[in-house]
Amino acid sequence: MLEYSLNILGGEWIIIIFVALLALLGTNRLPEVTKKLGRVVGEYNRTKKEIQSQISGVVNTNLDVIAPVQNERQKLEFIAKSLGVEFTGKTNDELKKIISEKMSTQSDTTQKDRS
Repeated sequence: MLEYSLNILGGEWIIIIFVALLALLGTNRLPEVTKKLGRVVGEYNRTKKEIQSQISGVVNTNLDVIAPVQNERQKLEFIAKSLGVEFTGKTNDELKKIISEKMSTQSDTTQKDRS
């Protein structure tokens, strides 16, 4: 049983695609198409960098975890401390509400900054 396959590497595919584009578009439209393709690639790279910077901004928040958190109250206190919320004398439900409000206002501010 004979098996026929093309053993073409990455660089050779670029040449094949270029020749196919040249055959389909001709020499007159090729510069126009490559300019548009260059713009699309540039926009893609700009968007990718912007998303990466936003993700790195979220990931690189300065949370100092000293020890493992044991219970829900410790989790709430840790989150409240990282957001700058005073947690002494407040119930768990009050802390949850304050943290939720604080996080939603920060999210709104971040979205406004992006616009």
